[in-house]
This record gives sequence, C-alpha cells and structure tokens, in this order.
Amino acid sequence: MNSSSGRKSLSHVAPTGEASMVDVTAKSATARRALAEGTIAMSTAAFEAVRDAQVAKGDVLGTARVAGVLAAKRTADLIPLCHPLPLTDVQLRFTLEASLPGVRCEAEVRTTAPTGVEMEALTAVSVALLTVYDMVKSADKSMRIGGIRLLEKDGGKSGSYRADPAPRG
Repeated sequence: MNSSSGRKSLSHVAPTGEASMVDVTAKSATARRALAEGTIAMSTAAFEAVRDAQVAKGDVLGTARVAGVLAAKRTADLIPLCHPLPLTDVQLRFTLEASLPGVRCEAEVRTTAPTGVEMEALTAVSVALLTVYDMVKSADKSMRIGGIRLLEKDGGKSGSYRADPAPRG
C-alpha cells in the first residue's frame, strides 16, 4: 500500500494509527527462508574456556543451539505482531573467532507459510547469544553482543534479499 506521498506505508499500522497484525488470510503459503547472524565478543580467557569446553555450566554452544531453536519456535509469543508459524527447519551454526575473540552465530529458518521467517531467524540468533552470555558470564561480565542482522531471505511477494557485506568482527 502506498501513502499519498508515494512512500510505502507500514504494514503493521492500521488506517486509524494503532498497531495491528497484518491479515495474511488471502496470501498463499509458499516456501520461505531467512538467514540471520550476530556475534558475542569476550575476553581471551572466556574465549579459551568456551573453545576448550572448560565452562563450569557445561556445553555452551550445544545449550545455545537448543535455546536458539526454542526461541525461533516461540517468536510469536515474544514479538507481539508476529504470526505463529509452522517452522519446518531451524539450524544454528557457531563459529569460534579468535579475532574477536568470541563467537559468531548464524540461524537459518525455513517454513511453508503465508508470511516470512525473518523475525524467527533474528530471535534465534539473539537468544542463542544471550545464552552464551549467561553461561560464560562468570568468566567475563563485559561481553558484548552485536551485529545482529538479517543476511538473506527468500520467498514471498518481495522475493529475495541479500544484505550488503559488512566487515566481520
């Protein structure tokens, strides 16, 4: 929908101005995919503890992976105007990056539905990185989570999207 100024109007704002869920009743279910990323930077000592599986709370990346999957599945419970979606796949990948030092997380989410899974991928990354923070905070309370962004999306009326490359780190 376009406003009189020629700009695209916001889909989650009703004509009267209040926030509202987008009605996707008439939209066809199509294959959808989204890929998001983020990082958590930490001290060298904390990084080495994660890398060497020496964190007192246990398997940091395994726990973060499960947390990310669960978060993707619960996105509609966390983001008020998101539709609950039947996710068909959620994959989280972690890369230990000594140059940060820290961890890079990517979440890839798929569904066949009338709306996309960008929010599910972003939520999965966010919660996975928060889980890393929770598990490693005894070694470093000054960790920094950042760079959370959508990298790619496929499917739907708007088609494909690829983010511009950003400097890593």
